[in-house]
This record gives sequence, structure tokens and C-alpha cells, in this order.
Amino acid sequence: MNMKRLLFSLAMLVVTLTAVAQERKPMNKPYIDLRPLHFGILVGTNFQDVELDNVGPQLVTLDDGTVVEQTIVVDADKWNPGFTVGVLAEGRLSNHFALRFAPTMHFGAKHLVFHNLTDLDQEGKPRVSTQDMKNTYLSLPLDVKFSAQRFNNYRPYVIAGINPMINLTRNDQDFLQLKRYDVMLEVGLGCDFYLPFFKLNPELKFCYSLMNSLDTKHADELRDANLRVYANAVRSAHTKMIVLTFYFE
Repeated sequence: MNMKRLLFSLAMLVVTLTAVAQERKPMNKPYIDLRPLHFGILVGTNFQDVELDNVGPQLVTLDDGTVVEQTIVVDADKWNPGFTVGVLAEGRLSNHFALRFAPTMHFGAKHLVFHNLTDLDQEGKPRVSTQDMKNTYLSLPLDVKFSAQRFNNYRPYVIAGINPMINLTRNDQDFLQLKRYDVMLEVGLGCDFYLPFFKLNPELKFCYSLMNSLDTKHADELRDANLRVYANAVRSAHTKMIVLTFYFE
């Protein structure tokens, strides 16, 4: 499915659900938002990607001392789906603002494709190698939540914040490797649905790394010297993630 079409459909779903009520109805859990602090759990899915800045032509010294030029182009060719689970703590600041802390685990991967433009096959096409960069992130986001006025049992909101992340999964012999720590900026939108026994919050969130996520020292750690030209083919990397989450409070 086209990613832009998916995101547009999810956004339109939230807008439609918040607009269906045309008259006042009995309110479920009318005082739930007045609590100074409340907790919840969350589950969802994430789509991971990485934005890569390629180096271009490289001078490589072969085993016999010969220096040759090689060009390898690296790209993440798709958004990979993963699984998200965590807990929530939200503190009330005012009628419309809240501060939210949601420690979360994101399980997923990034699919990388390496095109060696100087190593052609029999058909004259660049030889292709791939890497499934598996990532398990411990996410510690701190967000400010701004909610509109509640109408019946619906209340749309937007969020923005900073998300420090720890990468718990690393393979030291992969072509490319990301740093252990990252910091992401995140923005999103969602809607509170007040059900008879709990509050359900579907939310769509966009995350983008504020730092160079690439481990630039990884090439020196590779035991296979032939892989170093692949590890050195990228100058910088910025992690991207789209997260669809369902909060239960």
C-alpha cells in the first residue's frame, strides 16, 4: 500500500470520527481528565526507515597494494513494519495541556540495498547486496499534549516532544551499524475516545532523528576487510519512524 495513501486515510479517519456527533449526548467518564496524574498501556505498529547520505567514489587499496576507485550507492528501499508496546504516565497541566511520558519498546528493522557501480555482472548491471538491519529501540519520549475542547465522547489532540532512544540490538559484522543512542523529534495527532469503562486514544506520530545516527567507527571493527568499502560508503544517517499507537487509559 502506498505510504502517503495510508497516512492520509488514517488522518481522515480521525477527523471523521471526531465530526460524526451532531448533538450533545451523555458523557462517559466525565471527570477522567481532571485527575492530576493517570496511567495507561499502549500497543501499536511502527514503520522504520533511514535517510542515508552516500559518500560517492572511494579510493580502495587492494591486498596487492593496488589503489582502485569504487562507487557504492546505499538506499533503504522500503518502510519496514514492526511492533510497539509500552506504558504511559500523563500529568495534567491545565484544561488543554498535559505532559506525557511513555517508555516504549519498538521492535523492527530497516532494509538496506547496496549497489556496487564498479562491480558489474554479466548483463552489465551493478551487483547488489542487501542488509536487514534489525533494531530494538527503548524509547523514552517526553511530550506536550494539547487537547481541544471535549465534545460528547470525543476529544482530538496534537502532541510534540523529544524522544531519546537506545538501540538494544546490534550486529558487529553488518555492513552498516547505527549508534547505540539517538535523539528524535516527534510530532503527532490523535483523538481521545471516552468509552464506558476506559479511554481509548488512537494516535499517529512522526519521528525524525536530530543527530547523525551512523556509527562512523564501525568500519574499523569489521573482521572482513572487503566489507569496509561498504561500511565507508555512507557519510551520515538519520533514522525515521512512523508510529500508529493505541493507548488504553
